[in-house]
Amino acid sequence: MAAARSELSERAKATGRLRFTPSAPIAEAEIGDELPTGWVAARINDTGLYINGLAFKPSDWKASGLPIIRIQNLSDDSREFNYAQGEFADEVLVRTGDILVSWSATLDAYLWKRQTGVLNQHIFRVIQATGLTDSGYLLLLLKRAIRDLSESVHAHGLVMTHINRGPFLHHVVWIPPLAEQHRIVAKVDELMALCDRLEAARAERETARDRLTAASLARLNTPDPETFADDARFALDALPALTTRCDQITQMRQTILGLAVRGKLVGQDPRDEPASDLLTRVSREIDAYCKTHRLTRAVVEPIEKENEPYTLPLGWRWARLAELHRVITDGDHQPPPRADEGIAFLTIGNVTTGKLNFADCRLVSKDYFQSLPTYRVPAHGDILYTVVGATFGRPALVDTDREFCVQRHIAILKPASAMNLQYLVWMLSSPHVYDQAIRSTTGTAQPTIGLRPLRHFAVPVPPLVEQGRIVAKVAELMRGCDQLEASLSACETHRARMLEVLLRRTLEPTDLEWSASAAEAQAS
Repeated sequence: MAAARSELSERAKATGRLRFTPSAPIAEAEIGDELPTGWVAARINDTGLYINGLAFKPSDWKASGLPIIRIQNLSDDSREFNYAQGEFADEVLVRTGDILVSWSATLDAYLWKRQTGVLNQHIFRVIQATGLTDSGYLLLLLKRAIRDLSESVHAHGLVMTHINRGPFLHHVVWIPPLAEQHRIVAKVDELMALCDRLEAARAERETARDRLTAASLARLNTPDPETFADDARFALDALPALTTRCDQITQMRQTILGLAVRGKLVGQDPRDEPASDLLTRVSREIDAYCKTHRLTRAVVEPIEKENEPYTLPLGWRWARLAELHRVITDGDHQPPPRADEGIAFLTIGNVTTGKLNFADCRLVSKDYFQSLPTYRVPAHGDILYTVVGATFGRPALVDTDREFCVQRHIAILKPASAMNLQYLVWMLSSPHVYDQAIRSTTGTAQPTIGLRPLRHFAVPVPPLVEQGRIVAKVAELMRGCDQLEASLSACETHRARMLEVLLRRTLEPTDLEWSASAAEAQAS
């Protein structure tokens, strides 16, 4: 140890600008009782000279020169370098094989394997003491030390955690004989290689799992009447073993909604009033609303038989979205003045979760709110639908009587009272509608769905009574998804069992279908 300290002192003097301060003696209480035989306790200060980088400012950055090695270049090899020009002291030049310690923000130790560069501040370059530690062991030692310090009272800062130089150099570490260091490094390398292989195998398995899950759900989302039974049976057999992550539950929710709007969740009853009669009543309601509010009813093109997206079950009808709502409009196009108190003004960020969030929302004056026409003011039972930005195509039900208004980037859908409101919400959340939303967007930086394309979305309309059955079934299955999602931390067997039950309840024939099958069997 004395030889290492003497060497470090001489190397520091040789630079003409560095100074080595001998370490304080180590008390027995700092070592503990578990130090292995032949090992010694030392301070990090004894293992090398720890050189802090230079404080480069953005104005120092150049288009070429030496790469400036910043923390982001340590933690992410893909991050581009900034460059500096000039003469720099040798001790702040980093070369391949140097050990670097990030002591601010990202706390870790790294082995530099890239081109020569100049060191930025908040990083120590290690000039290692000769003969005391193997470089591989020192890297492991420093990784452990910086982690221990990050969890101690020596970690400071609310926004960017950092470790001060003094406590870092004062930290006590254990050093085994060099031969044992070599054995430790070799064993760690062996175990890390095994971890890499296990991680690669896990990633390959997850990729295959995702492909099979996506393929299975895709066949259910676009069912073929001739193969649906086989596809459903395959899903029941395969998906319980494949579903282990929350994002896969999201796919399952979308599959449920996809089946719902195709008439695959509940059976059809020929005694139900057909959707054509329901649409007649809805049309009369829309006419009356437009007359009362002196609005011109939206003109939409009829859906020709050859243009129907898919074949609907008995009693269903295709309709344009505007044919199910008294009006489809959006918020005021003029940016409203802010107010310190008044009426809530919701933006896209307040509705993208599917729930209205009034926390920290903007406020507008009561006078501004009262100046808005009634049809531009959301009311209880309306549906908001995002039409601009990365989160377009998300519906949110207005389930409050609170007065509020919305920005122009949110469409306001006022459903006809003859329709089942929750069915409309599920339908707007389905893959069928979202696919139309994607195809309808314009712009790349800020995708936008115009009101005219939105009003022309082709949507499936079941009989009203069947809408109620669909809503009940979807609610039941979504509760199952919630329970399954909550169980992801439980054992794999439990998750698989829950998913199997959920899938069977989703894909097995409904009571009405069983009744129809039984009636046919008796008739034959």
